[in-house]
Amino acid sequence: MDIKDNEFSRQFEITVDGKMLSIEYSIQERKLFLTRINVPEGIEEEPLVSDILKEILAIAEERRFRVVPTHPKVAAFFRKNPRYKDMLPPGIRL
Repeated sequence: MDIKDNEFSRQFEITVDGKMLSIEYSIQERKLFLTRINVPEGIEEEPLVSDILKEILAIAEERRFRVVPTHPKVAAFFRKNPRYKDMLPPGIRL
């Protein structure tokens, strides 16, 4: 899976079936805030978003960022995958 980090637009992008799926973010004080998920119509969302979030968390871990899930789907991902809870900043519980 080839995820492009578009730093100008502050979003991670991936092209699926000729359509662009993006996850918007903001970086503040070594924290990566995942703020919005844009999924085009006609794309099966659940497994694809989960795989993309796993790749994004690998990128965040490589850059030594903590992740703040501000979007409900990202928070649900953290609840379903407790192995990533150590990437949350101190004081955030889901």
